[in-house]
Amino acid sequence: MDGPLLPPWVDRIRPAAGLALLVAPVYLVGLLYYAGSPRTTDVGYAPLQPVPFSHAVHAGQLGLDCRYCHTTVERAATAAVPPTATCMNCHELIAADSTKLQPVVVSAATGLPVRWVRVHDLPDFVYFDHSAHVRRGVGCVSCHGRVDKMDQVRQVGRLSMGWCLECHRHPEPHLRPLDRITDLDWVPEEDPAGLGRRLREQYNIDPSTDCSTCHR
Repeated sequence: MDGPLLPPWVDRIRPAAGLALLVAPVYLVGLLYYAGSPRTTDVGYAPLQPVPFSHAVHAGQLGLDCRYCHTTVERAATAAVPPTATCMNCHELIAADSTKLQPVVVSAATGLPVRWVRVHDLPDFVYFDHSAHVRRGVGCVSCHGRVDKMDQVRQVGRLSMGWCLECHRHPEPHLRPLDRITDLDWVPEEDPAGLGRRLREQYNIDPSTDCSTCHR
C-alpha cells in the first residue's frame, strides 16, 4: 500500500526532537559540572566564627589532641562542639583579658552558649556516625584535612554521596593504626597500600554501600 510509513504528527515534532538531541548533551554536561562544583559541594566553605579560634595554634603549635575538645568522637555519632567550660580550663588564666575571648568570658558568666557556626553541615537525611569511623581506623584528617594548619577552619571534602561511596568501596588509603587517629601529620613507615590491606583485614572492615546505611 502506497503512503507514508509514519503518521503526519511525526513530521511536526521532528524539529523539536532534533533540537532536544542537540541540547540534551550540553544540559547533561552542565548538570554534572554543577553537581560537582565547589559552589555546590561547599568545598572551601570557611564561615566566620563568633570567636577567632585558631586550630593552627591549638592543634598545631600547642599540639592539643582533637579529643580534648571533641570529647564524644569515639563513642557517639557526633563529634561534640566543646562547651565553654572546656575553653575556660585554660583561658581562665591564659589571655583572659583578650578582647577576642570576650564572647567566651560572657558565655562563662551567663551560662549562655557561644553560637559557633557549623562548618561540616550534612543534610538532615544523611546519617553519619563519627565513632563508627574513628574506631575502625579512619583518621580525622581523611574528612577534615589538615586543620592543624588552619587559622580558620574550612571544608576540604565534598561531603557528597559519591565522595562517601568512594571511601566505602576503597577504604584502604584512609586506614591507620588506632593510636594515630588524631595524629594529623602521621605518615606510615611501611607501604601505604600494604598497610591499608592489612588493617582492613585486622579491623574486619567491610563497609556497606546500601542506601539504608546512611539514609535512615
